[in-house]
Amino acid sequence: MTRAVKTAPGKRSASVRSDTVLSALRARLAEAEETLRAIRTGEVDTVLVAGKRGPRVFTLQGAEHAYRVLIESMNEGALTVTNDKSILYANQSFARMVRCPLEQVIGSSFRRFLSGEDRASLKSLFKRAGKSGAKLQVQLKAADGTELPVQISVRPLAKDDFNYATSGMVVTDMTEAKRTEELMRELTHRVVQVQETERADVALELHDHITQLLCAILFRCQALVDELSAREGPSLQEAMRLRDMLSGTAKEVERISRNLRPSALDHLGLGAVLSAATTEFADRTGVAARLTAVHLTDRLPADIELALYRIHQETMKNVEKHARARHVTVELSRPGDWVQMTIKDDGIGFDPAGRMKKGEKSLGLLSMRERATYVHGALTVVSARRHGTEVTVRIPLPPVDRPKS
Repeated sequence: MTRAVKTAPGKRSASVRSDTVLSALRARLAEAEETLRAIRTGEVDTVLVAGKRGPRVFTLQGAEHAYRVLIESMNEGALTVTNDKSILYANQSFARMVRCPLEQVIGSSFRRFLSGEDRASLKSLFKRAGKSGAKLQVQLKAADGTELPVQISVRPLAKDDFNYATSGMVVTDMTEAKRTEELMRELTHRVVQVQETERADVALELHDHITQLLCAILFRCQALVDELSAREGPSLQEAMRLRDMLSGTAKEVERISRNLRPSALDHLGLGAVLSAATTEFADRTGVAARLTAVHLTDRLPADIELALYRIHQETMKNVEKHARARHVTVELSRPGDWVQMTIKDDGIGFDPAGRMKKGEKSLGLLSMRERATYVHGALTVVSARRHGTEVTVRIPLPPVDRPKS
């Protein structure tokens, strides 16, 4: 005979709870295993993890897997950063640029890889990025102390579901571009040097040969005028016209020779040459031109004097051809460790930005910028229609040529 065993209510309740907990644990384990499987196969795009400061979103390979593979294969560095410049994501290319393990890059601040000056520039870059983005060239500081010239492109990204603003950043290594730019600049500089040598040779030939021949013909023509009597009126008039033409031709050849390479620049210096060139411009064009020049107690380096003279020459030519100006002022000054030349006219002006958009950049303007760059200077052009044009070039002086304080 079988006897039924009666279970106490408390024990039965505990057994049921144990079974419930065990079932819940098995369900959670199954869910975790399914989540891990989905992560490994790329079916999950993001994971939301609860924390003390609220939920955090971690982006994984998923629906955008193909794009992530593309980003990881880029030669450029690709990052996602917050407004306070914390790095949420970085690809391996950027980690190689800064020579730092990727796990130490993600979560750190992008500012750690910049100098103090570049940090301020980056802050301004983010402010002006807007919807279209912005670019900036800086020196990237790697973890081992080396520096790398890069271009940073920043574009704001769409806010996520938590209204959290981020920005996408592409970092491009500019080492090769800088090297190519330097080689091209050096080549251009060599071409300009050759041109200057050829100009000097042509100027010498014109001055020592052509001008002398013209002067000799002019003297013979004057002798002919002196020998002809008043009774030979037509012949005398023709001889006098021929004499005047020869005189004008000799002066024009001399002017061309002087513009090709003014010998006075070598012997008298920049101030004297600018004064003569400005006076000649006013006499020939009828445009009022005035030069204000600081007294240069010492001669400037020859390459700086030549650069300033060529920029003055090209600017005055532009004034003559395009400006329709009535007044031109030329100011040569020496503020501190710099030499500066400013040429201002009251002509019709132009829109530099408009010309740049239409691809109408003047070769003369390009030549002036290159001239300034050769001697480590900078040229700026400020102009507006009906408000004239102002051209300013600033060139740093070598230490031996800087005035003593």
